[in-house]
Amino acid sequence: MKLKTKKKKGQPEEALSPELRATLPKVNINDLVVSIKYYVDEDFAHIQIRDHSVCTRCATKPCLDFCPVQVFTADAQGKIMVGYQACVECGSCRIGCPLKNVDWQLPRGGHGVAYKFG
Repeated sequence: MKLKTKKKKGQPEEALSPELRATLPKVNINDLVVSIKYYVDEDFAHIQIRDHSVCTRCATKPCLDFCPVQVFTADAQGKIMVGYQACVECGSCRIGCPLKNVDWQLPRGGHGVAYKFG
């Protein structure tokens, strides 16, 4: 069984071998989401957009795609809205915004994700 090696600059990405792919568990994000409980902190939003004017200059708006539970949405005028209450604390928004315009902090104690199984 061949493991994927680190891609060298200029080389195309190698797909996983069929043998290795067969050993991976089937994971559905919906199955994972139902196994957590989120204690919402209504007084403190742990994810915020730093400056909405920066978002208007962003052509690709990757925040609408990288969040596995779609915390980021665009309203009718195109303004990015943050529904932090659904956050599963994966941290992708900390690194996914190319303009570094997302302020992400851990939820305050007693709030945030509580995992049901583990």
